[in-house]
Amino acid sequence: MSVILSTLNSKYIHTNLAIRYLKANAKDFDITLKEYTLKDSLDNILNNLLSMRPKIIGFSVYIWNVEKTLQLINLLKEKDPTLTIIMGGPEVSYDFDVWFSRSSVDYIIYGEGELSFKELMEYLHGRRDLADVRGIVYRNLLTKELVQNPPAPILDPKEIQSPFYFEEDIPLLPTRIQYIETSRGCPYSCQYCLASVDNKVRYFDIEKVKDEIRYLMSHGAKTFKFLDRTFNINKKYALDVFNFIIEEHVEGTQFQFEITADIMPTELIDYLNEHAPAGLFRFEIGIQSTYDLTNKLVKRRQNFDKLTTNILRIKEGGKIILHLDLIAGLPEEPYDRFEQSFNDVFALRPEELQLGFLKLLRGTGLRKQSDEFGYEYDQFAPYQMKRNNTLSETDVHNIHLAEEILERYWNAHRLDHTMKYLVDGPFAASPFAFMQDFGAFWESRYPWINYQLSDLYTRLYDYLIATDFPHLKTVLSYMKVDYLTQSKIKPKIWWEDRLHKQERRQIVNHLAEHSPTMMTLLNTHQITLPDIFKYAVVEPIYLNDQLIPVNDLHYLIVVYTPNKPTSYYIIKNV
Repeated sequence: MSVILSTLNSKYIHTNLAIRYLKANAKDFDITLKEYTLKDSLDNILNNLLSMRPKIIGFSVYIWNVEKTLQLINLLKEKDPTLTIIMGGPEVSYDFDVWFSRSSVDYIIYGEGELSFKELMEYLHGRRDLADVRGIVYRNLLTKELVQNPPAPILDPKEIQSPFYFEEDIPLLPTRIQYIETSRGCPYSCQYCLASVDNKVRYFDIEKVKDEIRYLMSHGAKTFKFLDRTFNINKKYALDVFNFIIEEHVEGTQFQFEITADIMPTELIDYLNEHAPAGLFRFEIGIQSTYDLTNKLVKRRQNFDKLTTNILRIKEGGKIILHLDLIAGLPEEPYDRFEQSFNDVFALRPEELQLGFLKLLRGTGLRKQSDEFGYEYDQFAPYQMKRNNTLSETDVHNIHLAEEILERYWNAHRLDHTMKYLVDGPFAASPFAFMQDFGAFWESRYPWINYQLSDLYTRLYDYLIATDFPHLKTVLSYMKVDYLTQSKIKPKIWWEDRLHKQERRQIVNHLAEHSPTMMTLLNTHQITLPDIFKYAVVEPIYLNDQLIPVNDLHYLIVVYTPNKPTSYYIIKNV
């Protein structure tokens, strides 16, 4: 009997671990894995699946793919009513009546699926009674009522078969993210998160995990993301994994972990700062809110002072990339208090700050309390909040405006020098207010889509002019550095104070006679003085070679020699 396990990933680079676990733990059955992306058309997916003539198809379902998956299931049943369709995953493990009413699904697996899927396969192949299949929901064919069988027992992860050793996956390993579990369960009870439902932390065999990582690296895997909800809850276990990665990683690999920063021991941070190669580790740290009342209402334990101390200590080491998370729309956090949370976290200057909006996920405590806090939210996935008792829809929209600027300017790292100057200096009082105001300016004049790199610069510059920004000479200097050094070839210039050709020639000749740096530039890039106009851009700026604002005129020379990285020099006018 032909069986397919499938899912719709949000991007091609993603890998669905769940369907691999199911296949690995149901070895008696012939199972084919088929992954698609949300960009694939329903018709193409439908035809591809049906061309394989399956009898059973199982789908792994999440908030990002549930709507398209339901459409696909209904189309599959229309084309072939004899198909048996199964759904599983966090999105369909609750509110079963919704999914049976909206689709032609035959069975839903709820909770952890390895054992339930195996038993369901045994039933569908005539080896077990339906009543003995644990952790499933189905419709009684006579009464049409839903039947929920008792849950499957929580498995010991050490007994779960590895999902990583499928030969057909080997060609995909270098181009896809590899998701790793070293534990299941979460010790915390945050009421907006589904992880709070499973409070018992259980560990996989650490030596098997190491063997899996070795295997994946040996076949070209580069990016690893650990799915543990709080990777460092067991300090000894975390140190063992960190040490293993430091000692055995392959050049060019990166490992991402979800870390709870306020429980990170100082000695562990110091160990990583001393021994970890720069860029090997990426830590995702969920802060969500700095408002004590809000954290108490969602049952989130957090010591922000300790968290801040540890994050700053990590940053001092300069080895680990930091991704911090905030959630807008949590209970009883009004607009001005959220602004403070944003500024509190932004003050830590992470490489990336993700500003998310609360999603009222099925099965979470906060969804059950939604009326108490006055939540209005989308009725279809991803169930994003629209308003609550303390945030109006206008407030939520204004936070979205700040998020748009945060993503385009800070997180995208296209204007690093410019943004650092603005948020550390002129807009230091409230980076959030700056981003929100700039976002409102952008929305009033330009579309959010279909923009080019140069538009990021011109629109920020236009905003600063419109708001009578007093330091245009300095900010334009930073923009020139960012814009010119971001490009691999000589880009089109967007600013108006360009030097004329004759002026540039006179400046370059003068610097060649009086500046040792100019001669170093020519010798380093093995170009002649006349060639500098072919391979370089020369622009006046008011920054010194440490990129610190000055009143004296300097010249920025950016060199674009073929097949070499872009390099730049800042030379004082002499």
